[in-house]
Amino acid sequence: MTDAELLALCKTGDQSAFTELVGRYRNNAWFVCLNICGNQFDAEDALQEALTAAWQNLPKFRGESRFNTWLHRIAANAALAVVRRRKSDISSDEVELDFEDSAPNMADRVADIQAVRNALKELPEDFRVALVLREFASLTYAEIAEHQGVSVQTVKTRIHRGRSKMLELLQPIYSPSV
Repeated sequence: MTDAELLALCKTGDQSAFTELVGRYRNNAWFVCLNICGNQFDAEDALQEALTAAWQNLPKFRGESRFNTWLHRIAANAALAVVRRRKSDISSDEVELDFEDSAPNMADRVADIQAVRNALKELPEDFRVALVLREFASLTYAEIAEHQGVSVQTVKTRIHRGRSKMLELLQPIYSPSV
């Protein structure tokens, strides 16, 4: 079934059609939430809020954009709301992980992921959201511009500056010591 066919069923109250439709884009929505929130627990809350909001607001979906674009916009807004609510609690949500020597590759991978998440947290919110929507949700510049209520050129600038700042923040971690 196409997205349009599933949407038609969803609008009649068919929950299984909604489950199938959302299932197609759930992973990307999850990565949007995770990379905006910066931790799994807040991302889970944001994703749950996004899916609930999508179901409740489905009658308002006019089809002017693709369903996945609409869902990613809801996910990004939900994640931003969670971040704003818990901004003062971010440091208390961090969890230390202890890895055995037998799994150095996994430890390195988790350290890399955490370094990227930490760097994302350092970006201004507009840059972080634009970068996450581009890199993790694969939205076009035009879709991001619509989401953020700015021009495509502003989105390009935000993404460029966000990437530059990410490189700057990650360079000390990944540059060889002299």
